[in-house]
Amino acid sequence: MFWAMLAVAVGFCGLAVLGVFAIKVFVEAQRLGRQVTETTQRINRAAEDLERAAADVARAGHEAG
Repeated sequence: MFWAMLAVAVGFCGLAVLGVFAIKVFVEAQRLGRQVTETTQRINRAAEDLERAAADVARAGHEAG
């Protein structure tokens, strides 16, 4: 009977550890998702700035030529 109870206790502890790791993975995945979203927004802003700058340069080149 002792070994059966020990096996159940060890199994429960194993599941508890797996649960803690699952929560940590979930939290880190959420943080990564937020960072990806933020980086995507920065890239989009930079692309818009580059597009505006290119349009200004094209306009200036057309006016000079």
